Amino acid sequence: MVSTSEFRPGLTIEVDGRVVQIVQCDHHKGVGRGGAIMRTKLRDVKTGTIFDKNFRAGEKVPRARLERTPMQYLYNTGDTYVFMDNETFEQIELTAEQVGDNAKWLNEGEDVVVTRHENEIIGVEVSNVVQRKVINTDPGLRGDTASGGTKPAVVEGGITVTVPLFIQVGDVIKIDTRTGEYVERA
Repeated sequence: MVSTSEFRPGLTIEVDGRVVQIVQCDHHKGVGRGGAIMRTKLRDVKTGTIFDKNFRAGEKVPRARLERTPMQYLYNTGDTYVFMDNETFEQIELTAEQVGDNAKWLNEGEDVVVTRHENEIIGVEVSNVVQRKVINTDPGLRGDTASGGTKPAVVEGGITVTVPLFIQVGDVIKIDTRTGEYVERA
């Protein structure tokens, strides 16, 4: 059981017979005689629907029992993504719906974690920080800080990230996959 004080984005719990993942959670103090509540935004891991639910402070809910299997991403063919188990070398194919938004962070040969609930694949987890090579960006000019010292850059996979002016084409940078923000130069 997990108390509402332990709620964090990414935590997977069971609510009303469904396995859901916490997308966002905010603690709100009660007004007058009302008790404090935890406002959450939850995503159903099977259907992908997002909905809001409030919990009383201190309420306990069951934690979803998930099986996590380390795998290596091999390649994709259209809407099918192929992964290989690192221990048994068994390959599995997942649909674009099962991979979800993490598809943009997949790079051939990198390790990921495939999550299952009751032997049904519910998603793919990528590393919190990935390294990607900068493919295209404008050259940063010395003293050009009128725009706050940042510029857009396109990295491997076609993702656009805001980077500091000193980043050039060919540089390898670290990106936080949870926020899509630049972390540092690798």
